[in-house]
This record gives sequence, structure tokens and C-alpha cells, in this order.
Amino acid sequence: MIKKTDEYYMELALKLALKAKGKTSPNPLVGALVVKAGKIIGKGFHAKAGLAHAEIIALDEAGKKAKGATLYVTLEPCAHTGRTPPCVNRIIQSGIKEVVVGMVDPNPLNNGKGVLLLKQSNVRVKLGVLNEQLKKINQVFIKYIASGVPFITVKVAQSLDGRIATFTGDSKWITSDKSRVFAHKIRKDYDAIMVGVNTVLRDNPRLNAASTQKQLVKIIIDSNLSTPEDANIFSGASKVIIVTLPSRPGQETENRKSLSAKATILEVREKNGQINLRDALKKLSRLKISNIIVEGGGTLIGSLFDEGLVDKILFFISPKIIGGKGAVSSVMGKGVKRADQAIKLGQMKIRSFAEDLLIEANIKKCLRV
Repeated sequence: MIKKTDEYYMELALKLALKAKGKTSPNPLVGALVVKAGKIIGKGFHAKAGLAHAEIIALDEAGKKAKGATLYVTLEPCAHTGRTPPCVNRIIQSGIKEVVVGMVDPNPLNNGKGVLLLKQSNVRVKLGVLNEQLKKINQVFIKYIASGVPFITVKVAQSLDGRIATFTGDSKWITSDKSRVFAHKIRKDYDAIMVGVNTVLRDNPRLNAASTQKQLVKIIIDSNLSTPEDANIFSGASKVIIVTLPSRPGQETENRKSLSAKATILEVREKNGQINLRDALKKLSRLKISNIIVEGGGTLIGSLFDEGLVDKILFFISPKIIGGKGAVSSVMGKGVKRADQAIKLGQMKIRSFAEDLLIEANIKKCLRV
């Protein structure tokens, strides 16, 4: 017989939270249970920003039986008014006697305030149950809300020697069909997909998600606005954002005018004659974009690594050798001066797809914003 501990119920709440993976941005994943006399009498999860929070759904299901019960919630209940009223007020009114909280809300608007109000209303509070596991599933929200920049995942499909294209520019196809199908599916977990303009010019991708229900925002890093008007990236209903440098007086071109009709032109600061990626990410964050998957090319990816802006990698590696001094590398940029300065990986997971390997890992680094 399973021992029904606080960890047991929080694990169930965590699984509820994951039902909305990829759908709640810019809000966190949250699950909740109302438990009384060892029985679950209410459960819920936050499905989408603007909809009811997990605690409210669970309390609605429990109804009047919630009085004297225990509420398990993966994230500290909110004490502020956003798109919805404060959850803390409803919890207090319901007569809940104890709230078991997985992790404290990193949002400065709430951080610790929800717990304080509950305690002031004589509701017992227990903190930190499955804290590390819950931080992991909400790493996107934590980065976004604490730093004001999106969580960045770099996805690469490369040969064993680190090439994403031959010296002629040919890149179809380095990895297997199974790898490409999986890579296409995971796009739905992100708010946006980003590429450099050279990827648009060379590969002319559509950058659609596998699910027709998810409209990814498509972002092009294009300092000179050289994206063709008829590029495939404009196909479909998805919003397109072209990140570029400000136009100088008298330099308003026909291409800028025509692209403005198809995309949002987002002007950002310059850094050494190029787009300031840190400024770009901060401005994209203000558009409620909390996480981005970057799919090329090597110059953009290298620059993101140089600036310390990458949080996670997904490297699909095919057992092929391309070679060639002029072949395109997956990570370019400036790089590091010494081997002991190399970027290190943590929490690494290795999977196989046909003959390919997928290395999935978080980046070990201090957040620099």
C-alpha cells in the first residue's frame, strides 16, 4: 500500500501541472489538490494565462467540503490581482486549514506575500515539498520573471564533427527523419522560434510547429533587413518579428516598408555594428515571449553563447563526418580563449533517434543580464 505523504500528493499535483506544458506562457505551470481525511476531493491545474488558477479550480471542485481540508499547490498562491483575483483570499474564505506549498513564487509581486497572508489568517503553511523538481519544470518562468529575458534553448542538427552544412552550403539532410520529426514536435513547447537571416536566405524554412493549434511567433535576426518579401517564413498565420537596427534618417528603404506590412519590425540597440542580442531579448520579453527555441545558424548561436544568453541545448548528432575548412560550424561567434573557459553542461540527458544521438542539457553558468 502506498504511503500517502506530503511528497505523494505533491507529486500528483506536479503531474497535473504538466498537463498544460507549453500552454501557460508567460505564466508558470501549476497544479493543486484538496485533500481531506486521506481522500482527494478537488484537483485542478492552470491551463492558460487569463484562465482560473489551479487552486481555484481545485477549490471549486471540493466545494463546501474544503473546510478543514489541506490544499497542496505546486507554487505559492498569489496575493496580488493580475488577470484574475488573488487566490489567497479564496483559500482563506474556503476554510482550508493547511496549505502545503511546493515552491515560493519568484515573481517579485508575490514572492512570500501569499504565504505571509495565509499565516496571518491562521492557516498552517508548509514550504518546499519537492522544491527542486518543481523548479525544474518551471525553469522557463523562473528565468523570465526574475531576469526580464526569455529562456533560450539552442537546437542544432549537426554531423559528428560539428558541421551544419557543407562548404557549398548544402544542409539537407544531416540528421535522420526520426530526429527531424521529434525536433519539429518539441517546437510546440515554446512561445517563439528564432533564426538568423542567413538561415532564411540559405534554407528558406517555414518554421511551423507540428501542431496546427500552436502558432509560434517567428523571429528573424536581420540587422540589414535583407529578408526576402516572399520568404516561406511568412507562410501561415503566425506572427513574424524581424529584429533589426534602427534606420538612419533618409535610409527608409522600400524593403523596410514592404516587410513592415508582413512583420513587426523590432528595432534594438547596436553593439559593435551588430544587433545587441541582450537588448533584443529584453524587448522580446516585454512582448510576453518567455521562451525561445533558436534553430540557426552558427553565427547567431555562437553570438548567443558569447553573450552568456543560452540556458539549454538540444544537439542532434549524426554519425557522419563532413569536414572541409569552409564547412559551416554549428557554433561560431568569438568562442573562448582557453579550454578551461569552455561552457560546461549540467543535468545532461542522452537519447537516440535512429542512428542519431540527442544530447539535452542545461548550461552551467551564472545568469548575466
